[in-house]
This record gives sequence, structure tokens and C-alpha cells, in this order.
Amino acid sequence: MPAQVPISLFRLAMIEPSDSLSIPGNITALDWGDHCEQGGLTIHAVPTYHWSARGLGDRRKSLWCSFVITSKAGKVYHIGDTGYGAGEFSRNVAQKFGVVDLVHIPIGAYEPRWFMKDFHVNPQEAVQIFQDCEAKAAIGHHWGTFQLTDEGHDQPERDLALALERAALDAEKFKAFRPGDVWSL
Repeated sequence: MPAQVPISLFRLAMIEPSDSLSIPGNITALDWGDHCEQGGLTIHAVPTYHWSARGLGDRRKSLWCSFVITSKAGKVYHIGDTGYGAGEFSRNVAQKFGVVDLVHIPIGAYEPRWFMKDFHVNPQEAVQIFQDCEAKAAIGHHWGTFQLTDEGHDQPERDLALALERAALDAEKFKAFRPGDVWSL
């Protein structure tokens, strides 16, 4: 039996979408607008605003996705890295899926804006996404573990509080989660 090459993020990044993978388990590749069923959940791949590249000459040739997960219990919208752009991606989720119970929105790694605005939202834009997708509640992620960019380690949490205050939104509906935090909705 041939030895299996360990799966790593680096190896996955080098695989072309058309390549066949021999990874044990139930893996489904999704395009924007596709969905799959898994254990009572429906997982929808939806667009987000980000660039992609695997080399020097292939900018924006592969998809960057977020996911809407639906079940009998409700709807969760998970957004990974994203810029805001014109915000159509989050408004489209509201139009297609209706009210979302919970949205996970990145709130960190946003400075300097001149460089990061097309890749990562800042807390003010995260609040706008929260409003755009008409979610009942939000969790801020992608911050506070280690400093990725120029803003201070705890700055995303402070900037989120300020953005919520400026938008006259209840801070109890959009929390900046730290590792290990729990929230009962």
C-alpha cells in the first residue's frame, strides 16, 4: 500500500479544482449557489468579496466563499475573510434566505485600510454587514488571537463597540468573541 501524503493547508492550496482528491471522509466541492445536505443541515456556498491566487498569474481565478447553513432550528451565515466592496454579497443573502438567526463576521486584520479594505472588513463595515443581512445576532471573529496587521491586538473589540454605538445598535446583539466564549441565544 502506498504511503499517503499528509493533507496540509499548503498542499490543499496547490491543488487545482479539477484535480481529484483522495481525502478520507465526506467532502463536497461547491460553487457559488450550490448546496449540499449533511446530517440534517443544508450548506449553501455563497459569494463573498475577496481575491484569490495560487501563483503570480492567476488572480481571481478561484472562488472565495461564505456559507449559509440552514436547518429546522434556524439559519447561520458564516463569513470568512471578506472586504465590503459595495456590500451586495450580504444584501443578497437577506434577499435569498430571509432573516438569518446568527451571522459570524470577521472584525480584525483591517489596518492599514488602503491595503486591507479589499480583503478584510473593519468593525464599522462588519456592523453594516450585520444590518445588510438582517441577522438577529452576530459574533465577531478573526481577531484577538495574535496580531495580524497594524491595528492593536484589542482594537477590533473597541472599534466594534464604537461602531455599534454610532449605528445605535444593541451591543448585546453583536459580540466580539474571544476563544472559548459561549453565548446562548
